[in-house]
Amino acid sequence: MLLAVCTTTEAKEEARTIARAAVEAGLAACVHMEEITSLYMWDGKVNEGGEVRLTMKTAAEAYPALEALIQRLHSYDLPAVYAFEVVKGSPAYMEWVREQVPVRE
Repeated sequence: MLLAVCTTTEAKEEARTIARAAVEAGLAACVHMEEITSLYMWDGKVNEGGEVRLTMKTAAEAYPALEALIQRLHSYDLPAVYAFEVVKGSPAYMEWVREQVPVRE
């Protein structure tokens, strides 16, 4: 099974650091980085601000290590880390992701 793992960061440089580390470690085949606006509750008040969303394509077996890497490199007290199962995709692309993120025993 393949996953699209998401997180957000406040700074573009932090997003690049996490994305590069994930790809170099073989935990993500590729990472999309998009500038977004987030509205959220924190410390009892509503906040709004710019963030960078990372979407990382990976194998489900790599999720625990990928989440640990994100948690280690992330500056937020409580970073959002969540995944969506990729239920459909072009066979060639899905195979490429699998080749980039080998299953580790």
